[in-house]
Amino acid sequence: MQNVEKEIADALKKILKEEIGEDVKIEISRPQDSSHGDYSTNIILRIFHKLAQKYQNPHDLAEFIVNQLQKKLPNIEKIQAFPPGFINFWLSGKYLFEKLDHITTQQDNFGKEAQLRNKKIMLEFADPNPFKEFHIGHLRNITLGESYARLLEFQGADVWRVNYQGDVGMHVAKALWGVQNSKVKMQNLKSKDERSKFLGEAYALGAKAYDEDEKAKKEIEEINLKIYQKSDQSLNKLWEKGRKWSLDHFEEIYKRLRTRYKRYYFESQTAEPGREIVLKNIENKIFEKHDGAVVFRGTHTRVFVTSENYATYEAKDLALAKIKFEDFKYDRSIIITANEQIEYFKVVLEAMKKVSLELANKTIHESFGFVKLKEGKMSSRKGSVITGEWLLDEAKNRLKSQFPKMDGETLEKVAVGAVKYSMLKFSRKSDITFSFDESISLEGNSGPYLQYSYARTQSVLAKIPNPKSKIPNNSKLQNIKLEREEELLLRLLIHFPEVVKDSSENFAPNILCNFLFELAQSFNNFYQKHKIIGSKTEEFRLNLTLAVGQILKNGLFLLGIEAPEKM
Repeated sequence: MQNVEKEIADALKKILKEEIGEDVKIEISRPQDSSHGDYSTNIILRIFHKLAQKYQNPHDLAEFIVNQLQKKLPNIEKIQAFPPGFINFWLSGKYLFEKLDHITTQQDNFGKEAQLRNKKIMLEFADPNPFKEFHIGHLRNITLGESYARLLEFQGADVWRVNYQGDVGMHVAKALWGVQNSKVKMQNLKSKDERSKFLGEAYALGAKAYDEDEKAKKEIEEINLKIYQKSDQSLNKLWEKGRKWSLDHFEEIYKRLRTRYKRYYFESQTAEPGREIVLKNIENKIFEKHDGAVVFRGTHTRVFVTSENYATYEAKDLALAKIKFEDFKYDRSIIITANEQIEYFKVVLEAMKKVSLELANKTIHESFGFVKLKEGKMSSRKGSVITGEWLLDEAKNRLKSQFPKMDGETLEKVAVGAVKYSMLKFSRKSDITFSFDESISLEGNSGPYLQYSYARTQSVLAKIPNPKSKIPNNSKLQNIKLEREEELLLRLLIHFPEVVKDSSENFAPNILCNFLFELAQSFNNFYQKHKIIGSKTEEFRLNLTLAVGQILKNGLFLLGIEAPEKM
C-alpha cells in the first residue's frame, strides 16, 4: 500500500521548494490526541524565517500551504492549519478500511518493511562472563538486544546475534582461587543451579580476598598468568570444568528468553591476536611503551598491553572486531553494553580508527541504564547479586499465587513477558527500579496487560468458527457509521508500521511499548462499551478485533514476548 507519510512529505517538499528555492527536510509526526488528525507537521514554524517578508505570520503561511495541498493527496480527506503554524492531516475513510483489510490479509507480516534489505548487521549483546552469575543487568541487556534484533529483521536486515564472553582475566582468576579455597567440593555439586551458585560464591570469595589479603592477591595474579599461558594442567582442567558449567547454565537462560545466538566469541580467543595488533602498531606510533606497558593516548590514556605482556580488554576488542568481520562481512557491528562503558568504547573506537578505519566506521556502541535495587547498586564482587533467573522465577511464583488456575506453560510466558516488558517500556538509557507489583499486574502499562488484551481478542474470535469468512468487502464496510471508539481504534491501528520503523531506527523499543499500551487501552475501552458478536455491525467489529489481535501479537513478538491465546 501507499506510504501516506511519504506522500505528505513529498508534496510539502515540492511546494516549499517552489516558495523557498531549496530543499527542506520534512518531519511528519502523529498527534498525541487523535482528534487533531492522523498526521501533523511543524515544518512551517521551522522555515518561516526564510519567508517572513512575504507572509505576516506562520499561520498565514500554513493556510497558503494547505490550499496548495488540496486534492494533491488522494488518501487525505481533510487538511487544516492550526495556530501558530501547524498543519494537520486526516486520512480518508476509504484508506482506513483498505488498511484494515491489509492488516488482516498480511497477518504476521504486517509492519514489515524493506529499508534494511541486503544489510548485514552483527549485534552483540548480553555478554555474561563465565564464572560469574547472570544478573539482572544481563537480563536487561539480552532483552533489549533480542528486541532490537527483531526490529532490525522486521526492516529487512540480515542479523547475526553474537555473544562475547570473558572466559579469561582477573575475574576468572579470582573465581578459580575461590574454588580452590572453598570448603565445597566441585564433585559434590550435581544440579546446574548448585553449580552456578557455587561459582558465583567462589568469585565473591576470591574478589574479597584479592582486596583484603596480600598473599591471596599474589596467588590470584599467578593464577591469572597461568591461565593465559596454559602452563598448569590441573588448573586448566579446573578452568575448563567451571567454564562449561557457566556456559551450560547460560544456555538454559537464553532458551528461556527465546534468544538464539549465531556465534559465541571468547576473550581466550581474542587475547593473543589483540596483543599482536597492539605490538605491531608501536613502530607507527599508534601505541607507545610506558612503564613497561603499552598504552594508547586518546581522549583518555589507556593500557592495551600490560607490563606482564598480556592483552587488556581494549586490545581484545580490537582483535574481536577483526575476527567478527572475517566471520560475517557486516555493514554494521553494534555492541550493546551498560552506560558505564561509554567512555571505554570512546577510546577503543579511537584506537580502532587508527588501526582499521573501515571496521571502526562500521562499529557502533549502544548503551543502556542500570537496573537499580532499593538497597543500591548490585555487586558480584561483594556477592550481592540479584540473578536474572531469580527475577524470572520470583515473577512466576507471584503470578502463580495471584492466578492459581493459570497453567504452567502460560505462567512461564506471562512471567517472562512481565519481566521483559518492565525492561523495555522505559527509555533505554535511563536507570530503572524493578517493581513486581507493576510488572505482573493485569492492569496498567505491563506485559501481562498486553498479553491479556491479546487473549481477549482471541476469546472473542474463538466464538466464531471462521471469523475471516464473516468479514465483508471494503465497499460494504465503508458505508458503516463508526462509533467514536471504533474510529479511534481504526485510526490508531494504521500507525503500527511507522512505530516499528521509529523504534528500529532509534533503538527505542519503549516507543513500541507505548503504542501497544495505547492500542490495548483503546481496544478494552471499545470492548467494554460495545457488543461485538450479535451486534448490527458484527462483521466489521470482528474484523476490527482480528486486526487489533494481529497487531498486538506482532508487536509483542518484536519485544521478544510471547502472546498466549488464553489467560
